Amino acid sequence: MSWIDVTIFGIYLVAMLGVGFYFMKKNKSTDDYYVGGRSLTSLHIGLSVVATDVGGGFSIGLGGLGFTMGLSGSWLLFTGLLGAWLSGVFLIPKVAGLARKKGFFSFPQFLEHVYDKRVALFAGVISAIGYLGFTSSQILAGAKLASSTFPVISIQNALFVMGGIAIVYTVLGGLKAVIYTDTIQWIILMVGLLFIALPLAYFKIGGFGAIQETLDSSFLRLDSISWQQIVNWMFTIIPIWFIGMTFYQRIYASKDTRTAQKGWFIAGLFEYPFMAFVGVLLGMFARVAIEKGMLAGYSFATIDAEMGLPVLLRTILPVGLMGIVLSAYFSAIMSTADSCLMAASGNILTDVLNKHRTANSLRYSQLLTLIIGVLAMFLALKMTSVLDLMLHSYSFMVSGMIVPVLAALFLRNPNANAALVSMFAGGLTTLFLIVSEMELPLNLDANIFGIVLSGLSYFLVTLFAKKRRF
Repeated sequence: MSWIDVTIFGIYLVAMLGVGFYFMKKNKSTDDYYVGGRSLTSLHIGLSVVATDVGGGFSIGLGGLGFTMGLSGSWLLFTGLLGAWLSGVFLIPKVAGLARKKGFFSFPQFLEHVYDKRVALFAGVISAIGYLGFTSSQILAGAKLASSTFPVISIQNALFVMGGIAIVYTVLGGLKAVIYTDTIQWIILMVGLLFIALPLAYFKIGGFGAIQETLDSSFLRLDSISWQQIVNWMFTIIPIWFIGMTFYQRIYASKDTRTAQKGWFIAGLFEYPFMAFVGVLLGMFARVAIEKGMLAGYSFATIDAEMGLPVLLRTILPVGLMGIVLSAYFSAIMSTADSCLMAASGNILTDVLNKHRTANSLRYSQLLTLIIGVLAMFLALKMTSVLDLMLHSYSFMVSGMIVPVLAALFLRNPNANAALVSMFAGGLTTLFLIVSEMELPLNLDANIFGIVLSGLSYFLVTLFAKKRRF
């Protein structure tokens, strides 16, 4: 890799750290640190939401899906569009005004308002564990990209370097640093992928003719996917928009309810079709390059599908442009890692330790963010698949919390005991099924069974409570 590319990439990393230092001086309270002073606009909110949700994990993961299944992999982010718009219609009007009135910092505080402190505490624990795993997935994505771009760097060293930079500027700057860097990072990503990586890769592999000749026709169709896979993605990704701490923080950070809704609609459109097809197309181009022998030292039998795209970019991009596109991908990765760090530390500070109103709450916030970031780096060392780690983290959170949240939104008198039992039942069921690697009916994911058991538990406890009342 040329010194020019390394210089461009280095300038980008220093700039991100600079944003963290700048907002470190601006943060005067926990309110500034976790919800950005509740003053942000719809464009910043929308770009931050999509940067956080798609991020590096889905960017690398989508490349892997395009590499293995083609255009049908784009359905992964169609579920993101549905989730964004559904939560914009049903969740935000219920939560945004209440959050400003009550001064909420975290998602479980909404559950405490509807139920009680027990429910909020357990929701905080589930959310913190889930976002710890999700942060790890982003650090792993960055390490895969760095190690494939700089072959002299091992994936372990790449984990510590990229994870360390993301942790430092997040610890220093808080949510405003996260949201403003997200905006910058998403613009860099769009320019880098859409205007540089996509056209250059397309012409380098030989255009549409080469794609048709090299790949099976199923790669060019949208129906080359099982209904079970789409259902699995829908049950994992749509609910996260209703229970994700990163999303609630951005609702709370918005100037008003309408601003948050506009931000959510902007985010949905950027997820699908924009990022969905850009990601899988680049993955397909990497598959063509592998099949044609363009990537020296790699073959379909030996390469990790999620590494195909970074290797392609390293091979085809000229000096100067490689640094820009590399910065674009690291932008996506950091924009998700920083948000997940903020979510996990916010959950622990607010919902577990209840330290958000103390005199030293800002210092507690920064210390917790640092500790969680370090834990996430060591967890990433134990994992191999970015997409698997992301989806497992999502599954655990969704199965534990989606039923109580839906009950809070749509039932007249939601039951706190029922919410607590359903959280235990759903979260523990999914965790057990994931860890045991049990083969499940119809190839459905563990979280679907966790959600069903969670819903059944909520119904039975509520029914029992009504019978006792009479």
